[in-house]
Amino acid sequence: MLGDRPMSDWIARYTQSHQNRVNRVCHTIGIPLIALSVPLFVIALFVVGWVFQFIGHAFEGKPPEFFHDWRFLFVGLRWWLAKIRGRS
Repeated sequence: MLGDRPMSDWIARYTQSHQNRVNRVCHTIGIPLIALSVPLFVIALFVVGWVFQFIGHAFEGKPPEFFHDWRFLFVGLRWWLAKIRGRS
């Protein structure tokens, strides 16, 4: 549960806004880079991860969901985990 909705609803909306294949690949690479950079304090890794994210959104033709709702910053990693497990 995140806020007023279950996590499955957040992931479903996140998935809807990430339909372009290039965007999905960019997020599949970028999200773990960002996640790893935080505990390791590796700024260059953090920046590269976000570059992948924004390149993907350029192909998608839509802004990142967190521009509309900051809570989507916490959904990306859950989406990535669901994707890796074959549930996204």
